[in-house]
Amino acid sequence: MDTKTTSTVVPTAVGPIKIRRIGVGPPVFLWHSMFVDSETFDLVTQELGDGRELFLVDGPGHGDSPGPRRFYSLQDCATAAVQVMDALQVAAPVDWVGNAWGGHVGILLADGFPARIRTLTAIGTPAYPLPAADRRKTALLVRLYRILGPGPFSKTVVEALVGQGAAASAPSAASIVAAAFQRGDRRGKYWAMRSLMLRRPDLRPVLPRLQVPTLLMAGRDDAMSDAGEAEQAARSLPAGQFVPVTGGGHVAPLLVAPKEVTRTILQFWAAPDGG
Repeated sequence: MDTKTTSTVVPTAVGPIKIRRIGVGPPVFLWHSMFVDSETFDLVTQELGDGRELFLVDGPGHGDSPGPRRFYSLQDCATAAVQVMDALQVAAPVDWVGNAWGGHVGILLADGFPARIRTLTAIGTPAYPLPAADRRKTALLVRLYRILGPGPFSKTVVEALVGQGAAASAPSAASIVAAAFQRGDRRGKYWAMRSLMLRRPDLRPVLPRLQVPTLLMAGRDDAMSDAGEAEQAARSLPAGQFVPVTGGGHVAPLLVAPKEVTRTILQFWAAPDGG
């Protein structure tokens, strides 16, 4: 893999978006989960980037992308992804790899702009909206985050994204998530939470319309992305498949089982027509 990395910032509908580019070859776009940033893909870039060019996105309000100070939607994020592709002159259909939030963006991108997508991989991406009870509890935490910042909520976020007891069972993964949560624009992340997490739409009606080969992956022990729901979602896809992987949270598979994740994705890419 060509490990030379360049960075660029692209103006989009959701503000300036920071992109890291690694390697040379067919394009792969990677968009991370809420609360973290593109560095959570670092353990899978070596293998996924063999003979490919990786475009690692920092979503609005995360990493080095400040994000807007207003409500915006997942559809706006999908539009921003197309704007990035156009600005960087990525004409070939891309292999999209989305983790949680990034998977939601990928679903809407594949629905609205199918010519831009060769394959779609979504890891830890529940297609159903945030349940009402969870939404009420999360709304309170978001309001407190606005006042107190990320410090008091680091453990909560780590356990949600990596799994219960992650600090002891997966200290390296917990450290990566905690550091990523601390980074980024505080106000931008607050608006991302309000706009995209609390207002997450029901994407299940969209799935039967997707015409691109789609791989859904979910951690076997991820309480926030039920593997049974993910398998059912895959059955509703015209060209879908589901693979359970190791992990107890949305981001966990990328950090505790990167070889399992990369092997699954590479097999998916290598299959006829991508899946």
